[in-house]
Amino acid sequence: MLDATANPRSLLLLGGTSDIALAIARAYAKESPALDVVLAARPSPGRSAAADALRAEGVRVREVDLDARATDTHAATIDAAFAEGDVDMAVVAFGILGEAERAWQEPAHALEMAEVNFTAPVHLGVMLADRLRAQGHGQIVVLSSVAGERIRRSNFVYGATKAGLDGFYRGLSEALRGSGVNVMVVRPGFVKSKMTEGLRTAPLAVVPDQVAVEVVEGVRLHRSVVWAPKLFRLVMLVLRLVPQPIFRRLPF
Repeated sequence: MLDATANPRSLLLLGGTSDIALAIARAYAKESPALDVVLAARPSPGRSAAADALRAEGVRVREVDLDARATDTHAATIDAAFAEGDVDMAVVAFGILGEAERAWQEPAHALEMAEVNFTAPVHLGVMLADRLRAQGHGQIVVLSSVAGERIRRSNFVYGATKAGLDGFYRGLSEALRGSGVNVMVVRPGFVKSKMTEGLRTAPLAVVPDQVAVEVVEGVRLHRSVVWAPKLFRLVMLVLRLVPQPIFRRLPF
């Protein structure tokens, strides 16, 4: 269970090579020296390096395999993650940005984005909810995006997948109410990370460590939604009210 200060003793990172997921793990490692982390990702030098970096900070790490598109392997991933006992917190952090113009013109690329950003998180989310509900406690943190708040022409396939992801986990939060399991949706803006490397930095950009701070604070305060940075909550409130003829002319 989360301790008295809302820190987990066991942390599952679904998407264990994600810069934001690893920043969250580091943030909790500072608060919980005995933290156990399960890194779920495809086998790769990146996963091994991420595990070694956490071990160097005194974290106990197990690595398990996760292939988002191989849905027939998801049950084995969850079994392996829970093999040594309860999981206090699970972070759903995998996803792809994709190539915006390819995504609406090439069916295979659109399917890849839909499967990785929506289908797999829903499939795994249902499995997580079942396990956490059975153990009677737990916290799910899912990385959504402000791109799903009001979908833009410039990346509408990505935005649509995040809108679906966001909606599912918001609904899951309500379905799990009273079970001892909490769900928190995280809506970052532009994050300077491996995923956005080479892209022009957008306004209100943050780094993974800043997102991790918002996550830790949000869990401690029992939030169901957090924004990174917080100012994006007001920005999106305004943008949702902008008429479409004006919205399509905005420079983003």
